[in-house]
Amino acid sequence: MQEKMKIAIIGAGIAGSTAAIYLGKLGLDVTLFERGNSIVSGPPFCHLHAGGNLYREISDEACVTLLKESIELLRMYPQVIDYRPTVLAIPTVDNGEAKDLFKRLDILKEEYKKLVNEDSKNQVLGKVEDYYKVYTKEELKKLKEKKTVKKPKSFDEWMIPVAKNVDLNKIKDTLIMVQEYGLNIFRLSASAKMILDEMSNVKIKLNTTVSNIIEDESLKNFVIEFKNNELINEQRFDYIINAAGFRTGKIDDMLKVKAKRLVEFKSAYVSKWTDCDTIWPEVIFYGTRGTPQGMAQFTPYPNGHFQIHGMTEEITLFKNGLAKSCENSSQPKLEKKFVKKITQGWEKSDIENRTKSAINYIKQFIPSFKNVEVASKPLYGAQQIPGDEVSLRTADVCFESERYARCEIVKASSVLTMSDMIIKSLIELSILPSDVYKNRTQIFDKFQDREKLDSLSKEIAKQRDYPEELAMLINDKKLN
Repeated sequence: MQEKMKIAIIGAGIAGSTAAIYLGKLGLDVTLFERGNSIVSGPPFCHLHAGGNLYREISDEACVTLLKESIELLRMYPQVIDYRPTVLAIPTVDNGEAKDLFKRLDILKEEYKKLVNEDSKNQVLGKVEDYYKVYTKEELKKLKEKKTVKKPKSFDEWMIPVAKNVDLNKIKDTLIMVQEYGLNIFRLSASAKMILDEMSNVKIKLNTTVSNIIEDESLKNFVIEFKNNELINEQRFDYIINAAGFRTGKIDDMLKVKAKRLVEFKSAYVSKWTDCDTIWPEVIFYGTRGTPQGMAQFTPYPNGHFQIHGMTEEITLFKNGLAKSCENSSQPKLEKKFVKKITQGWEKSDIENRTKSAINYIKQFIPSFKNVEVASKPLYGAQQIPGDEVSLRTADVCFESERYARCEIVKASSVLTMSDMIIKSLIELSILPSDVYKNRTQIFDKFQDREKLDSLSKEIAKQRDYPEELAMLINDKKLN
């Protein structure tokens, strides 16, 4: 093993921060560069895709990959997960049928069983036989007569508010409840920070922009030039991990690497339902992406707060919000209005109009969704998608040279697969010994100070101008 190998990670989103934790735990000298003032603050995520059931258009193989990766992510960050299920509903105007989903759900259930048999610690999505449950409208009508439960424990208890509030005339006969949980970005930011703060071999450079990279082929290393508080510095590194998110192409351009990719600006809206004192599951109303009947996603948080996606150009998606790389640059160029939103924030009128459109979109399925107000600015950002397939949902890492790894995750759960591939690369370079890595999840079998995590999560939400409820869990499962 070579001494004092220096690793640079550019970008401290979930990919860069998790890679820093992994490599730091293995004793490497890591520097994490982040242009923002905190870590894990990139495009929003709210859903643990433990089976990819939100995406009918992707392959069964991709769904199995998302299931495995989600289980691993949950085991690494157990205290950032909101343990509430997800309901899948098909609107009457949609061409799909529930029966079309059953084969895939059974494949996922069998795969979950296999993973649990391999390692009992993988049983983190409830009992295998309870991975999903099907409900008919007749069953929902019976549940409608029951009282809501303050702390639901069974699928039936979770389904009661859906039965009472969803307009059953607007959806097809069968609903499905599945063990896909919430993934909290503010808690993950806090959890990662708490881990990294304890690691003396990981240095975090916030408010720092990488301005240039020069490869020194003779020494087999790189000189990174970076700016912090208008001061320009430079430092040598033996290995670079590009985790710069939607700006990944800028780092490629510095290293004269050509790569095809898309970047898409998206947003989700934060509302407060003042009359709601009920705990909800997440509810998905399927639809065709980019059409006026795009998928609606209704994500619950404490105290009547709900995050809303509507996969139409008037809500979550944007006209001309998708940009692609070109022959001259690996960095897609978003329109200036989207870059302005990312760097300077939103106009108040835009927040009001789009959030109200999101609220009305949900109201067509949940008529009781009234007395709802705009709770904050949206959660937003630009998501990178490697290649040219906008529906891609699984991706990890590419190695453009033996010392340059480019991370291109689309879903947060892919970060551990990505980190494994980087570790394998470092072993091949003799930067790490071949026996360094026995069982990755054992590295993280330690629960954090819950009170400190709660406090820091709320603090991060408030620093970013969001309600502190977005940093809280609606189903606080006891983990230790």
